[in-house]
Amino acid sequence: MGKQLSVAMLGYGIAGKAFARILTEKKEEIKRSTGYDVKVTAIVTGSRGTLMSAEGIDLLEATRQLEENGAFDASSPQYRNIAAMEVAETADYDVLLELTPLNIASGKPAIDHIRAALSRGKHVVSANKGPLAWAYRELRDLARKNGVCFFFETTVMAGTPVFNMAEYCLQYCKISKVEGIFNATTNYILKEMGKGLPMEQIVKAGREGGFMEADISMDVQGFDAAAKLTVLLNVLMDAGITPDQIDRTGIEGIAPADIEAAASRGNVIKLLCRGEVVDGRVVGKVAPGEVPQNDVFADPDLVAVVSLYTDLMGKLTMLQYGLETTQTGYGVFVDTMRVIDMLCGQGKQ
Repeated sequence: MGKQLSVAMLGYGIAGKAFARILTEKKEEIKRSTGYDVKVTAIVTGSRGTLMSAEGIDLLEATRQLEENGAFDASSPQYRNIAAMEVAETADYDVLLELTPLNIASGKPAIDHIRAALSRGKHVVSANKGPLAWAYRELRDLARKNGVCFFFETTVMAGTPVFNMAEYCLQYCKISKVEGIFNATTNYILKEMGKGLPMEQIVKAGREGGFMEADISMDVQGFDAAAKLTVLLNVLMDAGITPDQIDRTGIEGIAPADIEAAASRGNVIKLLCRGEVVDGRVVGKVAPGEVPQNDVFADPDLVAVVSLYTDLMGKLTMLQYGLETTQTGYGVFVDTMRVIDMLCGQGKQ
């Protein structure tokens, strides 16, 4: 008899649906290569209902219901009236996927969901950056105490393997500085402003393209970038800081004249993120800055980029091109596969 890995999903937005597509496509391959039958036994949404089934939920059907009807079928025997916290605390699962919307102000209730799962000895995969920005050390230590996995590759740069690279390829390297561009929306806005397009047209095109939220205030004011920088500094440099400690300036003050002035100097403006050790403590800053047009950070096709400064490997830079939903789902998927690797004795917690 094969082994089963039961997965509970809190949230079923872009990342959740992309994960579902990948898992459906790779399900038989996973079973052949690992012996594990991965089944999603719970899907919780904030306002569109909850599905639960010990035998596993048909993910393609679940996605169809949401896309066609805007909610799960309440007449289905799998439909439940149960909230995310109750699922985290009481449901039968092996891995909890924390995919709920970000609360930039506190990281809750996602922190509570993860804490509940880890306390029960359940593995956790998070695409939500809030818990790592506000409570990383606590959750990391709780996972270690209970001998379970806590993975979070999708929190920064979608599925780009920043944390995997640091853990598996930079062992014993000390990271002293992190630099990058982490917010795709502001990167896109600034690029389009450089073409002379008005903000209204840029935002309209971004929303129609499906990669820009209705409310872009968290992006343009730098909150999202600050949260991602906090996550990187907490995980890679054990900073122990929170987003409100980041020196943050967004792009709302950037005007077309600023873009033109920078171009006259051979530069482009980007929302730059930097964290480094100053007087023995890690400090972070998010602010617009000019970058030479021939610098890799200025590449117009670039979505996101991160540079890590290390003692043994020097400066390492990872680039992300294109922003497909599959990339976001892949980060969640590969973290789930890392749990299986650990269960098979082939991975690290």
